[in-house]
Amino acid sequence: MPLSQTSAAHRSANPMDYRALSGFYDGVFAPNGEVRPECRSLVSFINKTGIEGLQSLQRDADLSLLNQGITFTVYADDRGTEKIFPFDVIPRVITAERWEKLTLGLRQRLQAINLLLQDIYSEQRIIKEKIIPAELIAQSAHFCRATMGVEVPKGVYVHVAGVDLIENESGAFVVLEDNLRVPSGVSYLLENRIVMSRVLPDLLKRHRVRRVDHYPQILLDALRSMSSNSNPVIVVLTPGIYNSAYFEHSYLAAQMGVQLVEGRDLLVDGNHLFMKTTSGLKPVDVVYRRVDDEFIDPIAFRSDSMLGVPGLANAYRKGNVILANAPGTGVVDDKAMYAFIPDAIRFYLNEEPLLKQVPTYMGRRSEDLPYILSHLEELVIKPTDGSGGYGLLVGSMASQKELSDTKRAIEQAPEKFVAQPIQRLSTLPTLVGTKSADVAPRHVDLRPFCISRGVDDIEVLPGGLTRVALRKGNLVVNSSQGGGSKDTWVLQDQGQS
Repeated sequence: MPLSQTSAAHRSANPMDYRALSGFYDGVFAPNGEVRPECRSLVSFINKTGIEGLQSLQRDADLSLLNQGITFTVYADDRGTEKIFPFDVIPRVITAERWEKLTLGLRQRLQAINLLLQDIYSEQRIIKEKIIPAELIAQSAHFCRATMGVEVPKGVYVHVAGVDLIENESGAFVVLEDNLRVPSGVSYLLENRIVMSRVLPDLLKRHRVRRVDHYPQILLDALRSMSSNSNPVIVVLTPGIYNSAYFEHSYLAAQMGVQLVEGRDLLVDGNHLFMKTTSGLKPVDVVYRRVDDEFIDPIAFRSDSMLGVPGLANAYRKGNVILANAPGTGVVDDKAMYAFIPDAIRFYLNEEPLLKQVPTYMGRRSEDLPYILSHLEELVIKPTDGSGGYGLLVGSMASQKELSDTKRAIEQAPEKFVAQPIQRLSTLPTLVGTKSADVAPRHVDLRPFCISRGVDDIEVLPGGLTRVALRKGNLVVNSSQGGGSKDTWVLQDQGQS
């Protein structure tokens, strides 16, 4: 029986039968059970290939990832931290028309975010006009006082952004959160495409999928454009091999043809940054940093860490080196600030937001706090400075102890938490199980990557990291929480070649 929406009785007879979840948007099947037009070729291929064929393709894909060492680190796993990044061989398909609309919304959002950061670290007009509460900035763990008044090249604070999106019940893309400090995941996106080009080259070509392999060149060009030097020296600064995204750091450095360095490989002399080489010190113009603010300079920030470079913050303030992303971007990365991005779009651009976002209740608001505390089972609770899914609580899936502990934590420090209604993440057909494999719906999100060469010069990579919650019913897609990924196929329109 072919892949289609069928009754539960038929489904149990044949693992290829597919039943979309009621009340959730499915990326392949419309509510009436028909295959979406852009997915017909994909569904036809799955039906012809069959479960055993899909399993064989999945094994080939997994072997390719294993041989390439595509890994990430789970800090909380006592069984061993290094994991092969799970990958599902069934891709996500997005039409050119939908992608164009999404791109316009992302560009608008990033333009406003860069203008907001400029304002926060200079005139603070948005605070003076009481659109954003002053205490939200002052009390943010990521507000970087050391960079107040620093003029960044071309007004770009966020050179690289990863914006997390979901599709709501009607299939509209909605912003879930912004990742602006050291957003990760693009290497997995690139490697996913390489794997798919190896195991399914004909299907990829037949769909006329837009390329993503030029991302390292886009990033390199953007970093070069920030420097006044005609041939700037660029480095990627990593915390080291034990960082969860070290594979990505080394991958991007290699793809861009620049040096991967740790703090010990650099030094500051006379407020200028240098790289230690076998032939002596070499001036550095641009640092693509993958180290959080508090670790970049033990003199200006955390004195108990030597991951960074002593004096780097002062060299940056003097304008002698460019840091991407700029220190202090985390003040907008904050989950509480997320609630004010639509206001920032209206304030700086005089436009209505093109992308919707999730309603957000803030613990610091006296009118929101009672609702949060009395509706924990209906909400997703997030620490305002959290990332990677750590500290996140989905109320409907939490135990009574977890709910009690979370309630107590919110009562003790309400300003450190936000809450959002539990979202009905869209689903996609996913190959699950091993011996008794099946194609079943699993919840997904999407992280597109945006690169800024100027406040109004923003490029969105055509695709994104589709993350999938591999466990049945799970709504948390983060790799650190057991999630995997899919290749994202943005189709060319009829006029593209």
